[in-house]
Amino acid sequence: MRLTLSFAVTFASLAAAQPDTGISGVYEVVVGTSDAQATSLYFEQFGFSKKESTTLSADRARQLYGVDSAANVIRMQNGDIDAHGLLRIIEWQNGLGPGVGFAPAETVGQRLAVMRTRDIFRLHDIFQDARASGEPWFATSPVYDDLYSMTDKGPLNVLQRRVGVREMAVYGEQFNHVFYQRYGYSIPGYGTIGEHSPLQTSEFTHHDFIIDGDIEAVTDYYESVFGLRQEAPATLDGEWQPGPKAVFDMAAGTSHWYVGFVSPNDISGKLKFFVARDRNHVRDRSTEQRMGYEGITMHTLWTPELAQVHALATEQELTITPIQDNEFGESSFVLHGPDGSTWQVIKRKRARQAPVTELNFTPVNN
Repeated sequence: MRLTLSFAVTFASLAAAQPDTGISGVYEVVVGTSDAQATSLYFEQFGFSKKESTTLSADRARQLYGVDSAANVIRMQNGDIDAHGLLRIIEWQNGLGPGVGFAPAETVGQRLAVMRTRDIFRLHDIFQDARASGEPWFATSPVYDDLYSMTDKGPLNVLQRRVGVREMAVYGEQFNHVFYQRYGYSIPGYGTIGEHSPLQTSEFTHHDFIIDGDIEAVTDYYESVFGLRQEAPATLDGEWQPGPKAVFDMAAGTSHWYVGFVSPNDISGKLKFFVARDRNHVRDRSTEQRMGYEGITMHTLWTPELAQVHALATEQELTITPIQDNEFGESSFVLHGPDGSTWQVIKRKRARQAPVTELNFTPVNN
């Protein structure tokens, strides 16, 4: 087998200069729950382990997040990866409700966290078994796609094999997954799977946001405030494409706008946003996609330049809190964006394991 695409892409070539904020890719997914022990046990199966825990008083939760409830908080990490892809679980003692919950794929307010796996069909079987046992999971069928046109032209066989990924989504009550398995190539620093992971899955590598509005306008602050880089102008995806059709369970004749952002300081922790073109076909549960509810309600970023990011957000007249210590004693602030997303930006000098900043496609003989 010969791989037709093997190259490096530096972020200098991706976009014009943005504010140099030092900001990371997505650091944590923040999940509200009514049972932190059960939620942490669930994520242990995917390779996450507890790194620290704390409590949050109702007064402090009100100051930080506008939620009048005490909480128990657990931070989890997958292996040694600490620059991106972590998980924060918040067990609210007096939560606001079930959140977006079990809902159709393109419901406004849906959030999906993406991780790499070594065996996507094993995961599909597991979630199908859970559904058959009465648990509310919906797993899409794994679908293959050659995302980067890396497969050689000509007849394919045992010696001349296709190159690409197979991916699927899993929708649940409190959490939505996307899993992908690579064939014929690897990307160092983007989806690290360790033997500690029972289900052979990696840290979270990127994140999907189902939002509403003018996609370019409501996501502009990711460049102007966070210093992230838009990978390309917004494009139209639809059910004629195998990947979007399967992952978002798209009906015939439907399409959505898509735009992605990446940090110049980490190839992983990417953000992907989707807006349905025909909004009459989608529900809107975005009012329940906020702190205090169950499910994915916030994401975090880290930067050594917290004051600069706070100043940029102030200049853009975004909804922000003062800089203050979060429940882990980290200097931070919370931002609510025009896209409906909630972010906590945390001051941190550096990750223990340096993130990869150059995108390399490496041939793998599988």
